Amino acid sequence: MSQHNHLAQVSPGEAGEDDGRPLSVSARLGRLQFHHSGKFRLLQLADVQEGPKVSPDTVKLIAAACDASRPDLVVFTGNQLAGYDTAYERTFRKRRWSTPLDGVYSAGLSMGGALGFGGASVSRTGGSGVNGGSAASNGAVSQAEGSGASGRDADQVRHQELKHTEDLVRRTVELITGPLVERGIPFAVTYGNHDFQCGLDTDQMDAIYREFPGCLNPEATAARPAKPYALRGSVLPDQEAYVCQPGTFALPVADTEGKGRVMGLVLLDSGDYAQSGGYGSPSSQALDFLGAVPGLVGNRSMVFQHMPLPQFYNLLKPVSSTTAYAVQGYRRFDSQCYILDESRTYAGSYLGEGVSCPDEDSGEFDILTRGKGYFALFAGHDHRNGFVGKTDGIVLGATPTCGFGSYGPVPRKRAARLFEFDIRHPHHPRTQLLEFGDLVGRPSSHKVYTFAMSHVPTSTGDAVNLLRRPGFLAGGLTALAGLVASWGSSRRKRP
Repeated sequence: MSQHNHLAQVSPGEAGEDDGRPLSVSARLGRLQFHHSGKFRLLQLADVQEGPKVSPDTVKLIAAACDASRPDLVVFTGNQLAGYDTAYERTFRKRRWSTPLDGVYSAGLSMGGALGFGGASVSRTGGSGVNGGSAASNGAVSQAEGSGASGRDADQVRHQELKHTEDLVRRTVELITGPLVERGIPFAVTYGNHDFQCGLDTDQMDAIYREFPGCLNPEATAARPAKPYALRGSVLPDQEAYVCQPGTFALPVADTEGKGRVMGLVLLDSGDYAQSGGYGSPSSQALDFLGAVPGLVGNRSMVFQHMPLPQFYNLLKPVSSTTAYAVQGYRRFDSQCYILDESRTYAGSYLGEGVSCPDEDSGEFDILTRGKGYFALFAGHDHRNGFVGKTDGIVLGATPTCGFGSYGPVPRKRAARLFEFDIRHPHHPRTQLLEFGDLVGRPSSHKVYTFAMSHVPTSTGDAVNLLRRPGFLAGGLTALAGLVASWGSSRRKRP
């Protein structure tokens, strides 16, 4: 896999001129499939992380990236929702397991305590799915609520609050998927560590996404991992999926004739928080599914998830704290500072913050390197990181935020990630970041952006732009000299 800034234009027969047809070639073919030109394109959107009032610049970036890349499929890799937004204060859950104050947020303190939004105890160390419920979503009534009429009244209020949260989430989903729906582009969704905090579980959010044309998330009730599930009711009626849990499934991609399987695309719910502290890991069911996918798909696969793995640190080089642009590691890596290892990462990569991965190694990377079942894994989560590299035969990639509702790089560096696969070497796609500054220009919002880039790329080699004609090389990467001056305080990644 190579990271470029440049690619052959889509041929006129596949460009999707304004003829009323879907922009996605796969949507016209009825399945995820390589075009007759031998190409297949995918767009990753990481950390949209918006509340009900979605920034217009977030929508502009999504729309512009779709128009520039004309993807077959868009993959959302978690934290579409800023579940901590004050709009969800009545149903907010800080963690999936419950404590008396988990359903309490800001001004909702007294009401949350009265309604008993904490309650059922759930033993979890990570992952998501039907076992991750809380009192806010499973209807449990705490002893503090009493019984009889008072308990029924509390249940009714809770139900109304959750219905209101569903409406707010639906509004956000409508706005962030609007550019895809308008252009006829299929999309698939997995989840991160902030989505559930609004109070809804992943199966409930899955159902909301499926209300919008183009969603390929299969119903988890159809989960029989070893048996293909036909997505007949979707925009890809000839597409099959292998289903594990909400946000965890695999989509085979067909060859140019629509017969053989060239590769698989796996979306994995990578978990949220560990009760022992720090971030969690995929569920045991999801890890078992990951191990089974190569045999189900019959070819090598690529994984998209929210949380990076501890092995992302293999792409970094330990340095002294006085090294220019060095960043401090996260939690068990915080005793060391790092920069990108140029011998393992590709041109155009940048490191803006420590890799925020789980403390414990779940064994996921071992599964990826077992045999030749996988060739790449791309994640989001770290809003300021945009790097790609290879370790132990697996390409690992970090994609920065595409949203304007939370912390991240300077506005012009917020981006979507484009992948272009070639049928001649489908397991070695080219990738590049499609940045707001190049696609849109200046942000239209009057918001005072305070997010700084505290790094420059460690490599300034030429990169090839996937969106321009072959042979035209983009200029060298512009180094950012120090921190960008800013006012106010930025919203950091929330614990």
